[in-house]
Amino acid sequence: MMNEEEQVSIRQIIELDHFLGIPCAITIKREDLLHPFVSGNKYRKLKYNISKALYQKKETLITFGGAYSNHIAATAVAGKLAGLKTIGIIRGEELALLTQLNATLEFAKNCGMTLQFLSREQYRLKDTKTYLSKLTATHPTAYILPEGGTNLLAVQGCAEILTEEDTSFDYITTAVGTGGTLAGLTLAAKQHQKVIGYSALKGTFQTAIVAQYTSNVNFVVKDAYCFGGYAKIDSQLVRFMNTFKKETGILLDPVYTAKMMFGIIEDIKSGYFPKNSRILAIHTGGLQGISGMNQQLKKKKLPQIQT
Repeated sequence: MMNEEEQVSIRQIIELDHFLGIPCAITIKREDLLHPFVSGNKYRKLKYNISKALYQKKETLITFGGAYSNHIAATAVAGKLAGLKTIGIIRGEELALLTQLNATLEFAKNCGMTLQFLSREQYRLKDTKTYLSKLTATHPTAYILPEGGTNLLAVQGCAEILTEEDTSFDYITTAVGTGGTLAGLTLAAKQHQKVIGYSALKGTFQTAIVAQYTSNVNFVVKDAYCFGGYAKIDSQLVRFMNTFKKETGILLDPVYTAKMMFGIIEDIKSGYFPKNSRILAIHTGGLQGISGMNQQLKKKKLPQIQT
């Protein structure tokens, strides 16, 4: 899908003195820089799945997501690059009635993705055998990816985020959605390392997802900094993102990485991390969602995310 040399991400040390009032630094692994559109964990999740789809001579990628799904946008681009048609099945039939799609869905559409909208009730059936059988019958040459892209091949790809150069860190942190990235990191982490997943939505159901892929238990899922749920954001988080960008030069995304970084700083303040801990935070990309989120913030008369 992309050149081999593009798969290596850089590590960047950032100072958190402004946020903590004392000298403190952590390292961010810039997975967001892997590719301009298929960045971060989406690159990792799609890499082996697209290879398999091509090997099986599939013609179409079908996947699922919400209105602001990074996975939907990334699949649209990756499919186009691989010469595959793409279909995005989107949660929320009301979205089909909009005169203008949000920036994420418009981007996916412009990349050639066909969008199909389901009611929330229908969408909940997306993983059932009956629904998937009908989908396969309708699209016999399609390769079907689950919501968020999480499956065994995706976890295999996400395990490659960590390299031998990362073994010196005590903690590996990541934002968590469906749990695939967390599973890959947990699978790849060394025994002395603990992986902390900052959930972008309410609940810690991802613990069970991780258990499907690895017997390792050196991880924890926290939802204390989800800001009310998936894709929910308030003026406090926007101000944090803007300050973080100003102080470090690093842009965070509002759905995932901003909540993770906010959580890391709060956990450092509270003493959750032992003194002198070496923390590696994974920047999983998702920056494409900012323009769509700014549209919503403007409607709510909230501050804008500065890019």
